[in-house]
Amino acid sequence: MNYLITIIGPTAIGKTALSIKLAQHFNCDIISCDSRQFYKEMKIGTAVPSKEELASAKHHFIQNKSIFDKYSVGDFEQEALEKLNELFKENNIQIMVGGSGLYVDAVLKGFDEFPVIEASVREEINQEYYKKGIEYLQQKLKTLDTKYYKN
Repeated sequence: MNYLITIIGPTAIGKTALSIKLAQHFNCDIISCDSRQFYKEMKIGTAVPSKEELASAKHHFIQNKSIFDKYSVGDFEQEALEKLNELFKENNIQIMVGGSGLYVDAVLKGFDEFPVIEASVREEINQEYYKKGIEYLQQKLKTLDTKYYKN
């Protein structure tokens, strides 16, 4: 049986220190599920583990993406599950740590399948936003999906 110890909560409560102690105790790796720590360019206000902390236990998904990369929670879910499957072959205990609840839920609970959306659809919406503003898109949403708009 595999065990994923999950440590979640807000920034600066000691998640990193605890996860490192546990990783050293169980001789396992740490999966980061903090959506801001993925990005190389986001070094301020993200509480990225120090070089010493990173060296004291094997970490994954720390500053491994650029803010210019297209990366979604669905992408993270897939990559994290693949990494966990790989890591569980070596040790049946692994650790996941972070403060991004949506990313935690993606790994622990999974997501529904999302349809593939053509890049042209995103580009069209972005162009409408640039030309007509957010209010236009809000009104369009209100017309197309009143229930979601009210949330």
